[in-house]
Amino acid sequence: MNKTLSNFIFTFIIGFFFINCANRGTPDGGPKDETPPTIIKSDPENYTTNFKGNEIRVYFDEYIKIKDLQKQLIISPPMKTQPDVTPLGGASKYITIKIYDTLQPNTTYAFNFGNSITDNNEGNPYPYYRYVFSTGDYIDSLSVNGNIVDALKKEPETFVNVALYEVDSTFSDSIIYKETPKYITNTLDSLTTFSVENLRPGKYLLMALKDGNDDNKFQQKTDQIGFHKSFIEVPTDTSYTLRLFKEDIDYNATRPRLISGEKIAFGYEGDYEGMKIDILSETPPEFEYRITKDPKTDTLNYWYKPRLKEVDSLIFKVSKKEFEKEFTARISEQKRDTLVISASPSGNIGYDEDFKISGTTPLLNFDDSKISMMDKDSTQVKFTTDFDTLLNIYSIKFDKTEDNNYKIEILPEAFEDFFGGKNKDTLNYSLRTRKASDFGYVRFNLINATYPLIVQLTDKSGKVKFEQFVDKAGSVDFLNLDAGMYSIRIIHDANGNKKFDSGNYLKKTQPEKVSHFQEIEIRADWGLEETLSFK
Repeated sequence: MNKTLSNFIFTFIIGFFFINCANRGTPDGGPKDETPPTIIKSDPENYTTNFKGNEIRVYFDEYIKIKDLQKQLIISPPMKTQPDVTPLGGASKYITIKIYDTLQPNTTYAFNFGNSITDNNEGNPYPYYRYVFSTGDYIDSLSVNGNIVDALKKEPETFVNVALYEVDSTFSDSIIYKETPKYITNTLDSLTTFSVENLRPGKYLLMALKDGNDDNKFQQKTDQIGFHKSFIEVPTDTSYTLRLFKEDIDYNATRPRLISGEKIAFGYEGDYEGMKIDILSETPPEFEYRITKDPKTDTLNYWYKPRLKEVDSLIFKVSKKEFEKEFTARISEQKRDTLVISASPSGNIGYDEDFKISGTTPLLNFDDSKISMMDKDSTQVKFTTDFDTLLNIYSIKFDKTEDNNYKIEILPEAFEDFFGGKNKDTLNYSLRTRKASDFGYVRFNLINATYPLIVQLTDKSGKVKFEQFVDKAGSVDFLNLDAGMYSIRIIHDANGNKKFDSGNYLKKTQPEKVSHFQEIEIRADWGLEETLSFK
């Protein structure tokens, strides 16, 4: 057979084969690639000792990309000058790490990439890749392990740093505010356990940090912290549990400012309880003042009268416990706030809920003879009032029955404010209570409990919907509950102050213990009885 005829027959057979394949259907591209990229080599090799260079390359068998590097990459010990890591925003078959920091002698460094390295096409991650080298003769190989829990919530935060500070002659408690740690790792977005690796023997402070600005230093206003109660010795076989919490912000006062006529705002940080505002400037004999809490901001409003026409500033002393500072507030002639009355709730009211009335200016007098309350049968309802001068709220208390309507009428001039302003119009409010069958209830029997306790029912986000303070043995009943799912949280209120007390690093206090129990479902017109056993 000649060469031309042979080529013709071969071409015909190949063509026939492809036609048949096309007639049978269109290929779907095959199974999805779920294989992560593979490292071919590193230069220098991983776990190199006596490292002297400033550039590292890690080669892969396919194109890779890097994502979320700022969150995922953890360098231990932390570097003051961050290295350049490429590629960023593109694809490559290798990663380049350029080091600009001065490396410490005889130190093991670890680059923890988390899940940031993925293949270019399908995004399959190369999970938890670590590149390790030592500037000394050996690789440090010790580790510290444990887990993170939230002091108050069921689940801890993600991306929590776990750090070790070396306890040597230069150590002080303030180091966590000023210096980066000796070693560090991160729980990333899926783990509650941690392992700080490649450590050298020694004494350390063990700390967890939910770092608000990624500077590896503790800042009370933005960060959460957890710490072991005592220094640890490495090597260790102990598994440590760190409870993450938000410190109560230390009290501080900010410069006061005039925000309207005869109204000076005193801002603060932390807890305002016990905060005192004293005027040091000379004032006329008829001078009066009132202090109210702003309902929306961390501010105490200082109201005064009469208007001081010949004065352009006032000097005040703000104090609370050890804090004491003088401030000057500039004043000028401005329009005063006018009295506007608001009330809550509207619509439905709970059986144990008070009807509350507040004003935009300090309330001074309330003539309760100008208020009337009637139920749906037009029967007069008796009530009492209670006035919180700081919150500027009148609470109207009255007995309620189920499935009832209440109409409240407040006549003009029932309220008078600090500046003599009065409500000019009649105020009318309508409230109603729901049927008892709309609610459910639960009884808790507590076993092996140590009192006092705070028993809370929370929603999915951890927001408290109902709570009771319990200081003696016996069943705990929650009545008139809205139908829905609730989580059970018990605060072991060691000091009996009826609130959860957080921890404090400098005072070396841990947050109060919290126990979580199973979720329960409350149904309308139905009751549960649950046993809560404590270890």
